[in-house]
Amino acid sequence: MALDLSGQEPRAPKAAVARLQQSVVAADRDGVDAWLALGSRIFSDGSQRPGQLKEMPSSAGDLLDPAQSHGDALVQVTAPNERAVREAAERVVKQAVGWRVRWQVDGFRAENRVEAGKGLARNPFHFTEGFGNPGTDREMTDRAVVRSGQGEPDWAVGGSYQVVRIVRFATELWDKDSVRGQERIIGRRRDGRWLDGTPTDEQPSFAADPNGKATPLDSHVRLAAPDRRNLPPLVRRSYSYDRGNGDSGLIFSCFQRDLAKGFEAVQKRLAGEAMAKYMLTTGGGYFFVPPPGDTWIDALFRS
Repeated sequence: MALDLSGQEPRAPKAAVARLQQSVVAADRDGVDAWLALGSRIFSDGSQRPGQLKEMPSSAGDLLDPAQSHGDALVQVTAPNERAVREAAERVVKQAVGWRVRWQVDGFRAENRVEAGKGLARNPFHFTEGFGNPGTDREMTDRAVVRSGQGEPDWAVGGSYQVVRIVRFATELWDKDSVRGQERIIGRRRDGRWLDGTPTDEQPSFAADPNGKATPLDSHVRLAAPDRRNLPPLVRRSYSYDRGNGDSGLIFSCFQRDLAKGFEAVQKRLAGEAMAKYMLTTGGGYFFVPPPGDTWIDALFRS
């Protein structure tokens, strides 16, 4: 859920951010994971803003609903069951004095599991995703966590850029296609196997298929990561959603230490992909997850 500062709090954001952080930390227990991320507008003077943090721009084909986009802060709450998530989220909102909910969306991960250290799940298009994520904590840190020497404010070292996009899927249209046609649009089999016969846990050489005979040139995986031996520096953790009345799809979420080299580079390459006609991005935003602890609050808002 995204939240905005309310009332007089925009003039004194430090206290409001501290209260929100405290409420999130209080919810982060007993099997519940919760974290806070900051939107660009929380940085009123810009002096301590992470260098690449801004309001999420529209990409080609997006139809962003302002009521479902952006926000001064983002709170994500996850747990093994829906009830635990709802109760924790309600406690956060109740305790977060000075904030109002801008938008929220409930998600789930069908067939959620871990294989070879990678979190996998089945998306609304019936495909297993998550194979492109790193399999070790060290690799995840290397892709997702801001380092010193990157040109970021000192307080931001150890944090991460988070991108959230609410993507509506045209599942009825998609399901009219054959499974083989769907697989050529994605660039993988439904279970994750590669179209050219490369084992799931290995990376294919697209250079050996220059004309896209095995894996089409406009397939999702080929455009997103044309060099499978040098994968984009980001970590994905997406969720399905279903609001009823045909409004279902994916809550795309990814983390990276460098927004331009991570999500934005991939997004540019995906322009013109074959899957575009089945998707419509309607909301989300760019946010920055602070480093662990709360010492960043004083560093961020120091006079």
